[in-house]
Amino acid sequence: MRNIQSKIERKFHKIDAEDKAVGRLATQIALILRGKNKVEYLPHLDIGDMVQVINIDKLKFTGKKIEQKKYYKYSGYPGGLKTKKIVDLKPADILKRAVRDMLPPTKHRVNMLKRLIISN
Repeated sequence: MRNIQSKIERKFHKIDAEDKAVGRLATQIALILRGKNKVEYLPHLDIGDMVQVINIDKLKFTGKKIEQKKYYKYSGYPGGLKTKKIVDLKPADILKRAVRDMLPPTKHRVNMLKRLIISN
């Protein structure tokens, strides 16, 4: 297994986020970060590539998400549920959370997210 991990060649993908929906963009990014676009994909190995997203300020939100969508965070204590709307968050945080939720909850997820670069 170590021989396979040492021979991985990571490519650099640059994605323009201008006028793209958040969910559709997040699925493309998650696919590349996980390595499913490669022939040598194996689910137990982290062989994904690096992804840089540009023009993040020009993301498109479809429907009534800007007024209605809420993100929840629970502290674990009674009365500790906090909500935020899309207007209160940065577009980079919204995209990063969408990509994070589309990746599998394994030990490789942290390393996959480190290869996601978001810039204006």
